[in-house]
Amino acid sequence: MTHDHDLVLRPTDAQRAAALAAPPGRTGGDLVVETLRGLGATTVFGLPGQHALGLFDAVGRSDLRLVTLRVENNAGFAADAYGRLTGEAVPLLLSTGPGALTALPALAEAAAASSPVLAISSQVPTAGLGGGRRGHLHELRDQTASFRDVVKSVHSARTPSQIPSAVAAAWESALTAPHGPVWVEIPEDVLRAETFIPQVTGMDATPHELAPRPELTALAAHWLEHAERPAILAGGGVIRSDAAGKLKQLAERLDAPVATTFGGKGAFPWKHPLSLQSWLEDRHTTDFLEDADVLLVVGSGLGELSSNYHTFRPRGRVVQIEADLGKLESNHTALGIHADARLALQALLETVAERRDPAAAERVRTVLSAVKARLAGQGLDLEQGLLASIRSALPARSPSFWDMTILAYWAWSAFDPRHPNTMHSAQGAGGLGYAFPAALGACLAEPGTPVLAVSGDGGAMYSLAELATARQHDLDVTWLVVDDGGYGILREYMADAFDGRTAGTELTRPDFAALAESFGVPAVTTTPDALRADLEKALAASGPSVVVLPAKLRMFAPTHV
Repeated sequence: MTHDHDLVLRPTDAQRAAALAAPPGRTGGDLVVETLRGLGATTVFGLPGQHALGLFDAVGRSDLRLVTLRVENNAGFAADAYGRLTGEAVPLLLSTGPGALTALPALAEAAAASSPVLAISSQVPTAGLGGGRRGHLHELRDQTASFRDVVKSVHSARTPSQIPSAVAAAWESALTAPHGPVWVEIPEDVLRAETFIPQVTGMDATPHELAPRPELTALAAHWLEHAERPAILAGGGVIRSDAAGKLKQLAERLDAPVATTFGGKGAFPWKHPLSLQSWLEDRHTTDFLEDADVLLVVGSGLGELSSNYHTFRPRGRVVQIEADLGKLESNHTALGIHADARLALQALLETVAERRDPAAAERVRTVLSAVKARLAGQGLDLEQGLLASIRSALPARSPSFWDMTILAYWAWSAFDPRHPNTMHSAQGAGGLGYAFPAALGACLAEPGTPVLAVSGDGGAMYSLAELATARQHDLDVTWLVVDDGGYGILREYMADAFDGRTAGTELTRPDFAALAESFGVPAVTTTPDALRADLEKALAASGPSVVVLPAKLRMFAPTHV
């Protein structure tokens, strides 16, 4: 009798030959590279540092495409965007101590946005581990502890033979729903050590599928098909699981109106008769979702921004599909279905009966008309006109990346992305400096496609060094910088909250156009009236470009206070 535990994978003739023919002089760094190549990596981001030189030497001798940015955090943002667009795990190579720590905000954004970044960091030599405090350069008491609460999982290799398994386990973790950043740590001497271990050829890190429990989807289907006023709120999980098509099928089968969160923009067609779009900071939308007798929430934890700053109070039944177990029922009692959005929506499609509601589209039009009427009395033609100009200039399938700036806050609610997975922002963790380096990652993920980044002048100052990266790699990125002389949204928040007083929000800034041109990047200073034409010209040209728009913008009035 043969038992499962007796079965082993026998090496093929090719694998035996490769083991015997392994070239001399290979190191722990080569084991990292060979594992990454075996798992399917083609592009890596990062910055070299003293302890990581053995890894970078191995990458330089390989066929991996190495993209080095000027700041570790920006390299993390670029890797994040590459992962969002491709759905692949993306290696981010970092050095010890300050180099690693500088990437923390980017890894926090990747965690909030469920982006599969595979951070691989060097460490001090093994003799300095364990809190011995030997005084190595870049030494931390416990480097891993700095990342454990940010990333999805932590992995370490303390000998060369541990490297392939540690990297493969991290890769699998990053790509298992919910996707997320992971951390691998390898000491300098292990990366540099010569190894007789054969070339890595047999890697398998297939992510686990997170399927829904059938009794839960059966009950959800029963509730939805018998609801009088069903509605759907689609979050970023729909985008990440490539489930927009299934969402559309389910909404049309149920005649259920659909709103999307800011992270879920593009999950449902903007101009579909059932589309409530993404006006989640408007009380009319909040009221509509509260009034649903069955609300299906897919791929969202109903956090602050998705719940109109926690003012959303559902009165009917809630069904929540969420891959992140920690977010399931974290804000509202629901029929919680712990599952990947695509698999759960497919299960509902296989179960739910057709439901017709001739009045659904009219109810959607009523909400959108009310939203439009509320905005009309606030004197915000400039802001709406700028978004319209950007939408007209940007090719339909071009990705756009938005920093934490007033125009981006408008875009969360008002911008039509036209296609899934084409609009991205830093609203997951909310840090500045995301848009431009993320756009560079997108250029590398989708070569030949023009990419737009939108920043305020404050956020742009975080990323100026990457103009050199854009020029060095001749990337097709256009960077729109809205220059209002400070941290505009913070200025507005402070003025509203503290009787007009502001502190620390006014900024001295450079001549952005002249600065861009000093990097060899064409730049133009535009006006609201000329914005569309200037963006069209910049996006049509090959290579990087900068468009500077001096303008002070305002937000629409909030409805949560």
